[in-house]
Amino acid sequence: VQLVESGGVLVQPGGSLRLSCEGSGFAFSLSAMTWARQAPGKGLEWVSSIYSYGRSFYADSIKGRFTISRDNAKNTVYLQMNSLKPEDTAVYYCIIGEGIGPRRGQGTQVTVSS
Repeated sequence: VQLVESGGVLVQPGGSLRLSCEGSGFAFSLSAMTWARQAPGKGLEWVSSIYSYGRSFYADSIKGRFTISRDNAKNTVYLQMNSLKPEDTAVYYCIIGEGIGPRRGQGTQVTVSS
């Protein structure tokens, strides 16, 4: 089982970014997928989940700004992030399942700063 996140960079407040996570070694199309994040000095925070059939859920802190999506043909889940704020700075993890679980990638760093 492997999850590889990408797309994290330094971006200015108000900017946009799209994270990607490609999975392999498991039944991606049948699996719910989750994005979570860990800010400096804080615990892991659930951000969003998407079920295999497309229904999605969002944390209140990012609702209306972030959009999760998936392409089962590419075994990839995305997180489109708009109107980014400094408090969105964190390492973002892709996780197999509908919540924070043990099967996660190495993370990708998102820094929102001017």
